[in-house]
Amino acid sequence: MRDLVGIVLAAGKGERLHPLTEVRPKALCPINNIPLLDLAVARVRRHVAEIAVNTHHLADQVQAHLDGTGIMVSVEAPEALGTAGALGALRHWIAGRDVLIHNADAWLTDPLDQLVRGWDRRQPRLLVAPAGDGRADFGDRRFVGVSLLPGTMAASLPACPSGLYEAVWRDAWERGRLELIDVTGPAIDCGTIADYLRANLIANGGASVIGAGCVVNGELRRSVVWDGCTVEPGECLVDTVRATASLTVRAITQVT
Repeated sequence: MRDLVGIVLAAGKGERLHPLTEVRPKALCPINNIPLLDLAVARVRRHVAEIAVNTHHLADQVQAHLDGTGIMVSVEAPEALGTAGALGALRHWIAGRDVLIHNADAWLTDPLDQLVRGWDRRQPRLLVAPAGDGRADFGDRRFVGVSLLPGTMAASLPACPSGLYEAVWRDAWERGRLELIDVTGPAIDCGTIADYLRANLIANGGASVIGAGCVVNGELRRSVVWDGCTVEPGECLVDTVRATASLTVRAITQVT
């Protein structure tokens, strides 16, 4: 849509995904060998005229990754601005247009057609899933990381640290002016090692994921091996991410 732009939020430090995020920003951690950022950009691109990505932690990696793509990169320094502040910093680029917002760490297979279709552009619309036994954000639903925001609301956001929940969504929910659309297919917030592993396994049909140039002479069970790594003979990685030759991280709880 010519009057809809996309913003992929990729500025978080990824503290719960530490120590993987010492090596790469969370947005560049791969799911089935494709960076989360690329997956989000591809999903958003189907619906928008232009895309911007914000970055803060290891921003040089994100900038280098997006160099030559035509995507607008908004570097936040000295501090990250949060989900609302990020839009405030991009106010001139947004230029009054409506916004499709995608958290880079949200892994899902939903093509977003249902989210975008029929939106009246007057109130925010969020992609959600049943909360189940987990934390509910709105009624019995949890937010899965993708939303639509009218341009008039985006234009009012300041370029200072703030979140969309506090700046927009909470009040809209209380006034009955927040639309919720159920996601189709799996939706995982890749914020922890266990959830990051789970997304990889689902994306690869339950099999361990092996990156390009890897040498695997040992055994893998429900694990992820990043590009160029080696699994030596006699090694058995279980519920584990091997990120570099010197960094191997096991999930605290078993991934199923």
